[in-house]
Amino acid sequence: MTSFSDIESKSQQKVSKEVKKSLVASGVGNLLEWYDWTIYAVASVYIATALFDKSNPTSALLSTLAVFAVGFVSRPIGGFVFGPLANKYGRKNIMLVTMVMMALASLMIAFIPSFEQIGAWASGLLLIARLIQGFAHGGETATSYAYIAEIAPPKRRGLWSSMSFFAVGTGSLLATLFVVLLNQIYTEAQMYEWAWRIPFAIGGGLAFFAIYLRRNMIETHIEGQATADVEEVIWPLPKIIKSGMKLFFYEAGSTLTFYTWVTCAAIYAISIQNMPAKDAFMMSCIAQVIYLICLPFQGLLSDFIGRNANSLITYIGSSLLLFPLWSLISSEPWTLLVAQSIGLFTMGFLMSCKPAAMSEQIPTKYRTNFLGFFMSLAIAIFGGTASFMNTWLYSIDKGWIFNIYLIIVSICACIAVLTWKNNKGIDLDKIK
Repeated sequence: MTSFSDIESKSQQKVSKEVKKSLVASGVGNLLEWYDWTIYAVASVYIATALFDKSNPTSALLSTLAVFAVGFVSRPIGGFVFGPLANKYGRKNIMLVTMVMMALASLMIAFIPSFEQIGAWASGLLLIARLIQGFAHGGETATSYAYIAEIAPPKRRGLWSSMSFFAVGTGSLLATLFVVLLNQIYTEAQMYEWAWRIPFAIGGGLAFFAIYLRRNMIETHIEGQATADVEEVIWPLPKIIKSGMKLFFYEAGSTLTFYTWVTCAAIYAISIQNMPAKDAFMMSCIAQVIYLICLPFQGLLSDFIGRNANSLITYIGSSLLLFPLWSLISSEPWTLLVAQSIGLFTMGFLMSCKPAAMSEQIPTKYRTNFLGFFMSLAIAIFGGTASFMNTWLYSIDKGWIFNIYLIIVSICACIAVLTWKNNKGIDLDKIK
């Protein structure tokens, strides 16, 4: 097996080749894992009809989004379990395990019998599949963020980190685009009856291709970076709690903003403003393409101005623009395109450098543990409930409450960022 230390002893050209291959393999895995994760939210209107009691459509949709939220509950558990294991057995091995779990859970969703066939068992099996996905996702996200920051050249860590969310965004985009394509191929009745299952089956199958690519990735911690200096770093409990809570609020603002613009906007346009689903999905795809194009440039910007500055642009900008952008969305497709494009662009400053920003605040010894628990806990509480809360509050004409909620969380995230050191470009093993 090729180790990081073996590669370091070779020529710089060889190092670059091996590291770039690992970056691609990690990215492809991120892409497919986020595709599997996101397709649930995108196809939620169809899942609600197929796997829940459809006599009350609004109730069925809210139940579907509730299961989406419950899937997040197991994320901090997965992060708590896989974080220490990533230190003991290596980042790469954990990323392989989580990829297998995500693939199997997606295949399970694809083949669950309908509510009409097995009744409430359909809803129960869906819940189990989402819990498995959440457990795997908690370990994958924490480990992959640490991994990409650790293999990146210190002076270009922001640019390399943007590749992580480029993969995440591409996975989310492909999920949306696939549903758009299926809407063009199949009738509305076929979509609700069985065609919605196709993306889950294909995503689960393709995940095994990512596993094939990942098997030859380099290792960063166990075989290369677990030096005596790294292991000697010991944080007292008060510092662990304080640093963990900063990370928690940083991720709270990040994930709430992410799900607001990536998933909630299209769901709101369809379910509340009665925008045709195929038009809403198409506008969402275009907005996400614009977002992806901007990500590498925003990540590179953070290599010059720092991750803290990039993050503050997102939190402050999102807070100021949220009410006007959300009020712009109507039944006209162009309104979703404009609002979502601006929202995603503003969000991109933070997302482009997030793996670097968080990794630069935590010592190598604690990195996957912290990311696995505190980050996953924030995602479970704030990201997992975002779609449900947004849809429910807007359905009862109280959507402004959700907007105020997001702004308050963003302010808390700003406070956390303002207390962070600017560790841009630092050797991650030097963080104490």
